[in-house]
Amino acid sequence: MSISLSDLQYAVDAAMGRRPGTLLLKNARLVNVFSLKLQPTHILLAGPLVAAVGPEYAGAEAQEVLDLEGRAVAPGLIDGHVHLESSLVSPAEYARGVVPRGVTGVVTDPHEIANVAGVAGIEWLMEASEGLPLEVWVTVPSSVPSTLLETSGAMLGLAEMERLLAHPRVVGVAELMSFPAILAAEGGELEKVRLAERFRKSPEGHAPTLTGRPLQGYLATGIASDHESTTLEEGRAKLEAGCFLMVREGSTTRNLEALAPLLRPEHAERIGLVTDDRLPSDLLREGGVDFLVRKAIALGADPAYAIRAGSWNTARHYRLPRRGVVAPGFQADLVVLEDLPTFAAARVYQRGRLVAEQGRLRVELPRTRVSAAVARTVRLPKLTPRDLRIPAFAGKARVVRAIPQQVLTAEERLEPTLQNGEVVADPARDLAKLVCLERYGKNGQIGKGLVTAFGLKRGALACTVGHDHHNLMAVGVSDADIVLAAKRLEALGGGMIAVADGEVLAELALPIAGLMTDEPLEAVSARMEALEAAARQLGVTLPDPYMALSFLGLAVIPELRLTDRGLVDVHKGALVPLEVEPV
Repeated sequence: MSISLSDLQYAVDAAMGRRPGTLLLKNARLVNVFSLKLQPTHILLAGPLVAAVGPEYAGAEAQEVLDLEGRAVAPGLIDGHVHLESSLVSPAEYARGVVPRGVTGVVTDPHEIANVAGVAGIEWLMEASEGLPLEVWVTVPSSVPSTLLETSGAMLGLAEMERLLAHPRVVGVAELMSFPAILAAEGGELEKVRLAERFRKSPEGHAPTLTGRPLQGYLATGIASDHESTTLEEGRAKLEAGCFLMVREGSTTRNLEALAPLLRPEHAERIGLVTDDRLPSDLLREGGVDFLVRKAIALGADPAYAIRAGSWNTARHYRLPRRGVVAPGFQADLVVLEDLPTFAAARVYQRGRLVAEQGRLRVELPRTRVSAAVARTVRLPKLTPRDLRIPAFAGKARVVRAIPQQVLTAEERLEPTLQNGEVVADPARDLAKLVCLERYGKNGQIGKGLVTAFGLKRGALACTVGHDHHNLMAVGVSDADIVLAAKRLEALGGGMIAVADGEVLAELALPIAGLMTDEPLEAVSARMEALEAAARQLGVTLPDPYMALSFLGLAVIPELRLTDRGLVDVHKGALVPLEVEPV
């Protein structure tokens, strides 16, 4: 939303005392993200803008005067990298979850829905996020598909990216995830960086585990940021190399504690806070990027700097005009805090309008319209348990090891369990079958492998959230239950499910692109809790098993993954057989 000439004239007139402002916040303690000090002052708003800040405005005229009695005022927070689709709910429901907590903007990478429905999916999400009390900026997905080792529902080439980059709400090219291709200096990937720069927008990064020469080569492209650091050493190396370091705390991947020592004022504008992926239960219980601010403060970060990392630094990185600061001429997106250290929001203003108070929205949300482009996207081949058979072999097997609360995986080489000439799941050894089913009706491919560290004892779990191709991912110790789960998800139009002994124990329908629903956050969270409980009933010990399962197909994060085409060695950027080749 742009600022009009009349908005500017009103702000100037209010600051000069020629017209009353719309709101005077008296006796505030401003969190000044420039000086990193708490500044006793008065704040005058004029329509959508902050007109003035200063002690001389104690008696300024305004249509409404609110005495804050020393409460802190902070800029509205901006999440610098999030996939809205991973909340499993519509943009409107996401806004209802985070705006009352003081989040007034997000930068979303819609590559989940783009991998399902292409440009039409992105356009749907942008339309569905209009008119919200939450500003939603977009980075154009750069990796649709993320690799050529998978089947996705759509493809975005340079022409499609160029068309999208012209949109005023688009602020960059999203995370360039195929780092092996970039380090090989492949022209197609490097052209995406040049495309971002041609539009004077930011090329965003995705460089898990990279340090040393590979990191230098990756950043030599001009890629501006990274949100994949998991250790202090990795984060420091990226900062020292000139990277804008996005510190992430998602639902599965929680890196804030490891990187917290870097949240220091000497790093100035070089650090931002992001959530990446957050499930409904975590949004309700912990919040969005406000949770990162709160946790950073609890871990010892200066409160003003933590807020700066969650507001001004992100706005500056993406060149978001008039955002991220409470100062004259900036958009009046601000939070009145009941308590500063816990970032407890009492009132939230967006464009000078009170949009939330005491944890509740004060405005109506637009109704979500589901277009044909994002409906009925799950089309599976005819499937029987025999289709999941893995013929026996003599050597060791490559096994995916899930790592709790990380998107990284490890490769293990284990003797498979054989039965009747087949490789089978073995609950006693914590070995389950891992399956990826192509779900767009294109080729019917089935990737098959083994996974450990789930703890599954019986039944199967499955979901159509399968980063980033979003094919159907399943883990099970019964082929029949895997088939039942897959067929039920097709009938639902996508979702998540737990099955055992031929019965559905719990399910969540996600009919919007197989990724989202327009149901309320609370209802989705309750169904997720039922799914988690069902997984525990089946023996699962891995935290967030559905989120973990959804990432086991992500062929751009080390080490070993499974797509519909088979096992992927991410470091090699190549398909590898389940059977380990004899030396």
